[in-house]
Amino acid sequence: MMSVPFSGLAKGLAVTLRTMTRKTVTEQYPDVQPDLPPRTRGVIGLFEENCTVCMLCARECPDWCIYIDSHKETVPAAAPGGRERSRNVLDRFAIDFSLCMYCGICIEVCPFDALFWSPEFEYAETDIRELTHERDKLREWMWTVPAPPALDPHAEEPKEIAAARKTADKLAAAEQARAADEAQAAEQAEQNPDQEGEQ
Repeated sequence: MMSVPFSGLAKGLAVTLRTMTRKTVTEQYPDVQPDLPPRTRGVIGLFEENCTVCMLCARECPDWCIYIDSHKETVPAAAPGGRERSRNVLDRFAIDFSLCMYCGICIEVCPFDALFWSPEFEYAETDIRELTHERDKLREWMWTVPAPPALDPHAEEPKEIAAARKTADKLAAAEQARAADEAQAAEQAEQNPDQEGEQ
């Protein structure tokens, strides 16, 4: 079977012409922000209030790109006769994103939920030395972290919420019992004013 000369070129041009007549689907990035999935690994946000400076994230990081500095502070006793306690205070928390490989180990090992993935991705710099972002920038990114997805309606309630609800129910029951006792004592005092006067 003989091949027709330039048939390959004709097929290629036909594909090009077909593509040229279709509407483009390219999003013009600076003007149109991409619709990213909720679990996108962009940057790491820091919720500073939850950080206890346990250093687990820095120790487990395979790239050693997390830098943490802290100092100890003495907290006075909460009750008279109690003892003073010391606690770590965070001075510096920085992540070098030129070294980070976005593995997420730091987020997984954090026992106090201080680190979160943010879908933010616009943090390019002209100098690689400026890719080490300090805790102020990491805190800004914390507010871009999306809310967690809703639980399955048939899922078991999280243990933290169940424990908090149980404690709240106990406190409410104790408060109701105390109010009932006070009401009963007031009612008895109204019924027996003479006994109080005799005493």
